[in-house]
Amino acid sequence: MANAVLFIATVLIWGTTWIAIAMQVGPVPVLVSVFYRFALAAVILVAVLAVMRRLKVPALRDQPFILAQALCLFSLNFICFYNAAASIPSGLISVIFSLATIYNAVNARLFFGDRITGRTLIAAALGATGLLLLFGEEVVVDFDMGTLKGIGLAALGTLFFSLGNMASRRNSAAGISPLTANAWGMTYGAIILLVLIAVTQTPIVAPSGITYLAALLYLSAIGSVIGFTTYLMLVSRIGSSSAAYATVLFPIVALSLSTVFEGYHWTGLGLIGLALTLLGNVIIFARPLKRAALIRLPPPSPRPRGEGKMPQPLRPSPTSRRARPLSPS
Repeated sequence: MANAVLFIATVLIWGTTWIAIAMQVGPVPVLVSVFYRFALAAVILVAVLAVMRRLKVPALRDQPFILAQALCLFSLNFICFYNAAASIPSGLISVIFSLATIYNAVNARLFFGDRITGRTLIAAALGATGLLLLFGEEVVVDFDMGTLKGIGLAALGTLFFSLGNMASRRNSAAGISPLTANAWGMTYGAIILLVLIAVTQTPIVAPSGITYLAALLYLSAIGSVIGFTTYLMLVSRIGSSSAAYATVLFPIVALSLSTVFEGYHWTGLGLIGLALTLLGNVIIFARPLKRAALIRLPPPSPRPRGEGKMPQPLRPSPTSRRARPLSPS
């Protein structure tokens, strides 16, 4: 029951963050919005870990990899996603993001030497076909540069996210807990964003409006802190492969919200494209079937001599027939 609750919470939280990102696109510059999100998330997560006495400072040799995680998971990737949300519906960004499973397979090969299986190639082909059906009319027929820009930014953000996963994998192998890495990663990410704001001379616009503030609070506290926590708890309970099935389901949540709030219009080709993309994710996580035909039972071992005969009844010995003296009372 607890695993089901954690899984549903992860799908609902990560499925709804995309529409919240779209709600932040507006008068506040993207760099500033992403900075607000992770500065607040870092304060919350660091404070919680400090109160629980679980906040640890990573060793100096691990700092470059914490910085890499900050760059790829908590700054550059979301700069891309926020800018993409200005060009294409947020639900479609979530579909592109779900292809992170394929990015992960390729990057795991490059950085860790993991083998790329045939299932990965099939999933990649299905994902590419699905995206072509989802965006084909806007890109191929109408040649909408805004849509093409949004697709490119979402794909680049997903690449950064995948690289961040590789940094996170290395940090976990080094004995750094994901919560500790995320706490410091969000902190470094906020600092990186603040430096980018200063270098680009981006004006810092104060957040205003109930919608923006609600989205900011939701993304920081629910999406970043609680969402990552429920996912990591799920990983510890059922394993990373099973927990990653959440990426198959949350695009459905995101597209449903995009239909209601952004007026996304479904087409027959779009539905087929979504199905193919999600099918690619399912294939990535599916366990290979055992080939029963190749499993041969060992030949029966020869029975020892005399096995299988009926046991002979025991004959009482002559001494057992003698009357035993009664013991004194």
